[in-house]
Amino acid sequence: MKIAIGNDHAAVEMKQEIMAYLQEKGYEVENLGTDSPESCDYPVYGEKVGRAVAGGRADLGICICGTGIGISLAANKVKGIRAAVCSEPYSAKLSRMHNDTNVLCFGARVVGIELAKMIVDEWLSAEFLGGRHQRRVDLIMAIEEKGE
Repeated sequence: MKIAIGNDHAAVEMKQEIMAYLQEKGYEVENLGTDSPESCDYPVYGEKVGRAVAGGRADLGICICGTGIGISLAANKVKGIRAAVCSEPYSAKLSRMHNDTNVLCFGARVVGIELAKMIVDEWLSAEFLGGRHQRRVDLIMAIEEKGE
């Protein structure tokens, strides 16, 4: 499985640690974020990850900025992306099981590295349940199709 990962200047160190963690677990990781601590614009990296996932270049994506909020907003603007900000493992797990999220976002200024690893683990190990949840995901995606 290939995971695209993107970040802004606030999350360089966390991104590097999460990349190494994922690679140790056998995931292929594509770095689409900045490696510089110089101030930069998180929407650029949220879009890059979103396009990689929506375009099929990556199976899933992870976005990290200061809070996870801004970069998730950018990723969610890409058609086909369902990005969720998760600051604890339970929400990450349910975002996959109930919402079929394809991009996980969190904040380097909100969670520590060990909690971030737990969030990533729960998200990656969960599977979409389908059923009544598929109907709801379809309704969400229909909003996107309206394009209004």
